[in-house]
Amino acid sequence: MTIRPMFPLESVRLPGEDLPLRIFEPRYGALVRECLDGAMEFGVVLIAAGREVGGEDARCDVGSMAHIVDCQDFGDGRYLLECEIRERIRVISWLDDDPYPRADVEPWTDEPGPTVTGDDIGIVEDRLMETFERIASARQATLPSRQELLGEPEPGDDAGKRLYALASHVPMGQADRYSVLEAPSAAARLDALRDAVETVAAMIEFQLAEE
Repeated sequence: MTIRPMFPLESVRLPGEDLPLRIFEPRYGALVRECLDGAMEFGVVLIAAGREVGGEDARCDVGSMAHIVDCQDFGDGRYLLECEIRERIRVISWLDDDPYPRADVEPWTDEPGPTVTGDDIGIVEDRLMETFERIASARQATLPSRQELLGEPEPGDDAGKRLYALASHVPMGQADRYSVLEAPSAAARLDALRDAVETVAAMIEFQLAEE
């Protein structure tokens, strides 16, 4: 078993993203102290329904590991954390929440699937740029460069990692972000991201038509 402290959030965090957290609730202060004394990491998952306060929430079972890279201690159990979201995880089972949420988790790397090429990703990037250009044109604004808007692949990135990075630049809802996160393979992630981009494009067209 790999037991890790868990931090349920109201947003999906994708591998490669940063996560700043301001800690003030006593039980999460205890979580931070354990992390600082040990593995310097905790799991983050989306709250699927309800509210985390009071333990009445329903939690998703696919999440990511947050690694603490900087911590400011303000005393009285208050902390300011800077974290990096790294590997994806699956929750095997939830434990009780005393003194804070905990779960038995396992890493979840991408499963085998059809090959995703740079051209495949480029088509999604082009469609996303079309959407950004549509917004800029309608509002007579200057569009930042493609690199600024979409980022660039890092040396050694595989398709699955690049898709996570690209998804972090898409202004999509939490359900679509979770679809990207829980996609079992790079090919499935490409499909989820393509659908999310089309949803964003349709939403933008609707909003522009209403203006």
